Parts: sequence; structure tokens; C-alpha cells
Amino acid sequence: MGRVYNFAAGPACMPEEVLREAADEMLDYRGSGMSVMEMSHRGKTYEDIIYGAEADIRALAGVPDDYAVLFLQGGATTQFAMVPMNLAKKGKADYVLSGSWAEKAAEEARKYLDVRVAASTKDSNYSRVPDLAGVPFREDADYVHICQNNTLFGTQSHSLPDTGGVPLAADLSSCIFSGPLDVSRYGLIYAGAQKNIGPAGLTLVIVKKDLVREDVPGNLPVMLRYATHLKERSMYNTPPAYAVYMSGKVIRWIMKSGGLEVMGRRNREKAALLYGYLDNSRLFRGTADKGSRSLMNVTFVTGDEALDAAFVKGAEAAGLSGLKGHRSVGGMRASLYNAMTRQGVQALVDYMREFEEAHPC
Repeated sequence: MGRVYNFAAGPACMPEEVLREAADEMLDYRGSGMSVMEMSHRGKTYEDIIYGAEADIRALAGVPDDYAVLFLQGGATTQFAMVPMNLAKKGKADYVLSGSWAEKAAEEARKYLDVRVAASTKDSNYSRVPDLAGVPFREDADYVHICQNNTLFGTQSHSLPDTGGVPLAADLSSCIFSGPLDVSRYGLIYAGAQKNIGPAGLTLVIVKKDLVREDVPGNLPVMLRYATHLKERSMYNTPPAYAVYMSGKVIRWIMKSGGLEVMGRRNREKAALLYGYLDNSRLFRGTADKGSRSLMNVTFVTGDEALDAAFVKGAEAAGLSGLKGHRSVGGMRASLYNAMTRQGVQALVDYMREFEEAHPC
């Protein structure tokens, strides 16, 4: 089988152009005589790679000078702990629960500070995101935390809450760089790379520098301090070198493709194509409330688990991979990250139509 259309939630598909370029450089990166995964991170060649990636992220997203761009490890899950460990001053934070990952983040934060659930849609099985208009946040909270896109449930917040003067900390793992991004609205952004940025192994953190404290608790491990990585420009120890290299290529691909405005338009068009079919289908049904639908992760079901399984199996045979829903919710999920083409979404819709015709209600 040749290349498939990969709808997996992550690790996810990457731009074919980027993969081919990396393949050409695999054995000899620009005359160095070695692969990037072999070279010293202390050499000038690699420094150009990592600092170039930082500069391109700043240019792509308009990251202000008073924000740090950090390349870390440990995934977004490690950030569930690093955020409260590093941002806690008064010892309290407000969390918005919009899905399983937000729940896990709040649970981890409770180990370090007083967590208040400011809003939650758990009672609706997270089929929608909380309406945060007018939601009061504690003025003395160290930060307000949100997960902006929820991969399991196919929901997304399309506006940001008014937190007053309280910094907003956000998990953007599954929606970062999928459209315009006003970094100044956030105090801290974190994102696992394996959806819209690059391969697994890298975690991107964009944080306002005045939130990076030197006076964190003395027993906090040096690798879990944002100050460590800010001071050393993500080079305190060996970074996730190859993941940074690949992510830099993806960032440049986005820039060459027209930037975040163009990505946003493409992603809206892809999502509209799939949701348009779902809304008129007799067999398939979207699971997220229309006002909370994600542009990145489209979740849907037939209402029959055996039929769902047959659909996923048939789709795999047809070259449409990764459509099985998360094990905790079942059904199907199509992830439409930046690298997923419109042709891929059209191929999915065509197969859904064929499947529906073969399985009349």
C-alpha cells in the first residue's frame, strides 16, 4: 500500500513536502556529512537549526519580544505539573473543564495549589465547551487554565475568556497554528508537537517572561523550572534535537503556504466539507454541539457499535487510516490538522457516502 490519508489524532500526518525534504537530508544535512540526529547540539550547525526554528515561530505567530519560546520535552502532560509548579505565587488557580485533558490538568494541579473549577460541561459528557461569558474568576488566582481544543470529544472554544488581569494558561496542543493566534491574550501557551507542529518528542511553550520566576520552591528539580530553559535558550541539556529540526521545517512550510490566515481558511473549508456531509446524513451523526464543533477533530457515530467497527475496518482497507475514536468514547474521529489535505477529506466523505448507501437505515 502507498501512502494513506492519516486521520489519527496524534502522532498525526505531516506535510509530504516536509517529509521528502527531510528524507533528502537524512544522511547528509547540507554538506555536514551526517544526519541531524547524529550531530552535536552544541555545534553551530545545530544551533542554527534550533535558533532558526525559534525565530520562525516568532515570525509566524507574531510572538512579542517579552515572551519566551521554549523547546521542552515530556509532552503536554508534564506541563500539567510544570504550570502550577512555576506560576503559583498565591497558591490558587481557576480551571475550566471542557474535556478529559482539562480534567487531568486540574487533577495534577491540585497536588500543588488550590484549584477551583470555574466552569465545566462534564454533565453533558463534554459535548460542548463551557460558555464563559460573564463567568467570574478569582482576582487573586495565579492563573486561569483552559484546554482550547478537545480531541476526544471534538469540541473547541472559538473565543477566549475575559480573565481580567489574571494570566491565561492554555493547552493548545491540538489547535496551535491552525489559524490566527494572538499570543498577547495569553500568559502561557503549551502544546505537544505531534499534531500541528511536528513529530512526537517536542513540547512547545510560549510564556510571558515576567511569569518566569527564579524564586520557585528550592526542591523543584532544575529541569522542571521554566527559568532554567529560558536562561539557556532551551539548551540546558540535549534538546529533542530531531523533533525540533522537523518542527522547524513544518513552521517554514506553514509560512510558505501563506501563514496562519491561510491555514485558518483551509481548515474551515475542510471542516465545513465534513460537517456538511454529517448534517445531511441519514446514517452518521456528529457528537459535538454545533456551537462547539472543533475544526481539528470531528467526532461522529452511526449509533451502532458494530456498524462503527465495520466502518473503521472498511475505511482502513480503503486507505483512510486512524478513524477509530478514542477508546474512552468510541465511535469515529477524523483529525483535520494542517497537513491533512482537502483531497483527503473529500476521499473520506466519498467513502462515508458509499458506506451509507450500502447500509440503508
